[in-house]
Amino acid sequence: MTINNRYLEKELSWLAFNERVLQQAADKSVPLLERVRFLGIYANNTDEFYKVRVAKIKRQLLHHRNQDNQPQQLLDQIQQRSLQTQHTFDIIYNALLIEMAQCGICLIDEHQLQPQQQQWLTLYFRQQLLPHITSIRLTNSLNLLPCLHDDCSYLAVMIERNHNVEYALIEIPINKLPRLVQLPANNGTHTHHLIFIENIIRNSISDILDNISAANKLSVYAIKITRDADYQLDQTNKAGFLAQLAQGLNQRLTAMPIQFVYQQTMPQPMIDFLSNQLKLSAYDTVMAGGRYLHFNDFIDFPILGNKYLNHAPLPTINSYPFSHTKTVFDAIKAQDILLYYPYHSFDHVIDFVRQAALDPMVSQIRINIYRVAKRSTIIDSLITAANNGKQVTAVVELQARFDEQANIRWARRLIAAGITVLFGVVGVKIHSKLCLISRQEQHQLVHYAHIGTGNFNEQTATTYTDFSLFTAHPQITDEVRQLFDYIANPTRKVHFNYLIVSPTDTRARLYALIDREIDHAQQHHPAGITLKLNNLIDKGLIDQLYKASQHGVKIQLIVRGMCSLIAGLKGISDNIKVISIVDRFLEHARVYIFTNNGSPKVFISSADWMYRNIDRRIEVGCPILSPVLKQRIIDITNLQLADNVKARILDQSMSNRYVSRGKQQKIRAQTAIYHYLQRSEDHWQRLANKEQKYHAKP
Repeated sequence: MTINNRYLEKELSWLAFNERVLQQAADKSVPLLERVRFLGIYANNTDEFYKVRVAKIKRQLLHHRNQDNQPQQLLDQIQQRSLQTQHTFDIIYNALLIEMAQCGICLIDEHQLQPQQQQWLTLYFRQQLLPHITSIRLTNSLNLLPCLHDDCSYLAVMIERNHNVEYALIEIPINKLPRLVQLPANNGTHTHHLIFIENIIRNSISDILDNISAANKLSVYAIKITRDADYQLDQTNKAGFLAQLAQGLNQRLTAMPIQFVYQQTMPQPMIDFLSNQLKLSAYDTVMAGGRYLHFNDFIDFPILGNKYLNHAPLPTINSYPFSHTKTVFDAIKAQDILLYYPYHSFDHVIDFVRQAALDPMVSQIRINIYRVAKRSTIIDSLITAANNGKQVTAVVELQARFDEQANIRWARRLIAAGITVLFGVVGVKIHSKLCLISRQEQHQLVHYAHIGTGNFNEQTATTYTDFSLFTAHPQITDEVRQLFDYIANPTRKVHFNYLIVSPTDTRARLYALIDREIDHAQQHHPAGITLKLNNLIDKGLIDQLYKASQHGVKIQLIVRGMCSLIAGLKGISDNIKVISIVDRFLEHARVYIFTNNGSPKVFISSADWMYRNIDRRIEVGCPILSPVLKQRIIDITNLQLADNVKARILDQSMSNRYVSRGKQQKIRAQTAIYHYLQRSEDHWQRLANKEQKYHAKP
């Protein structure tokens, strides 16, 4: 076997992941409107894929034209698989439309309006929509690209007057108004009628374009343009970095398109004209689609109809140590605490920062900001802390992709509040999830740390699965302090014994942990590796896993997204099995478990096994030292490995076969984990009740 046959192309593996998302939209065991929302997730994922990954391949082709045929072959494979999946998407979408109509939820177009609805919609258009609409007349002399806004939707209009043809684009103001508008209910019916905003525009097109009455024929077509999301910065110039990044982001406004999708009924001369206006090259994706091309907004499809059409709310679980202790600091001092969202309440994290902001004994707060909620209570608490005279340092990662503008705004707000804002280390993104609180207790400074796998974002914490460890362990908190000091002064020497830190030592530490399992296997001691990751594409680490497999180490992998490792290759990866779980919640936590001769080493981490996370980002992995918490992570991981409802097998075919259940009991990991954690917190309660009864005895 050649070396190229040892790995799957990461882009093709990513497409297979997004097909797993699309499987959720087709799965009839998923509530109907949740399936509609999965269409939105799939569409949003696809857009980001083209903006980032396909754009990168295109740049490679343009820079190395005629030198290497591999990028072109990969691009062809991507386009072929994308076309196939788009066909599947259309079938699922049309089936869902029928199911929704049967449940009293109808998506209608401008031709299906009742007179009463027509009257209401005309008024809505003139009062709400028309003030936000802009149009662009297209001519051969117009430089179109600078006129188009990033992440906007357009309708292409063909106006025929006698033997002349004119073209225009109408911008759909989806950033200012809801994409789906619910029409007033007819008396005596329980049917919900929804209409896309572009159909409202189609319905009133004559109110938008001048001299439209003189046209012999008017045709309106949907189009979709996806641009390269990359931008270039001078990494050596840290002076005025906020302004520099803001200027760099403007590059997206004039970036070249990399995908053009048009309504399939559009005539060929119009396709050619628009392709020329958009300066499309042979490397760009040009494809036909349906009447609706922007499905991202389905992520927020409204909650309508009967309760069974949506997921039943899942009450969050309160952590007993936090809920039954006077302060978060008392709770953490008594023991390490591990939370797992969205099963546990994220309010405990909010309380951690909020109490620190108000506690007179707290002198300093340091925190990483990568992505936060639009209305972030964490940010509010940091500002409160600064107002209370505490020393607050926020490390804001300005280059968190697609959150750059938001993070620029947060950084400016924090600076205005007197908070020290750091932008990290030159050339290295900061992706760690740390918060360190320093508290004066009995004439000594005590540190309390949060080390997590996910962001300080109360919004995503309701749908992303992530671990948070709270600890006052002196050595671990001291290493967290060292890392914050290093970020503030990258020339500082640092050394970590407990934390696994990228780019300092992650690769070497992981190689050593894998080699130790190989040594155990060779000595016929218990050996094994279990990993839960979002992505596994680093070839160095994959080769280490292949090596471990060849020496008899049993390896179990749970990989949500990209996986370049190929399981089951004879003589290479016979001892490796890989599954992926796509379900109600987005699997986001990273966990490393090494059997270690029967004394397991367990880590949580912010780092996936990708080259960028290992060698070009600041990432933090942390050992779980508490035997109880260590076992909890092992139990949770074992439930995921046992999933036979939502788990798919990842193999060379990338066919996303579901794990066969056979006659085994049905195990859906996300449901089983929720009940497991409920029992764990109940156990704490029972122990506490016994303790109270014991102390209450005369």
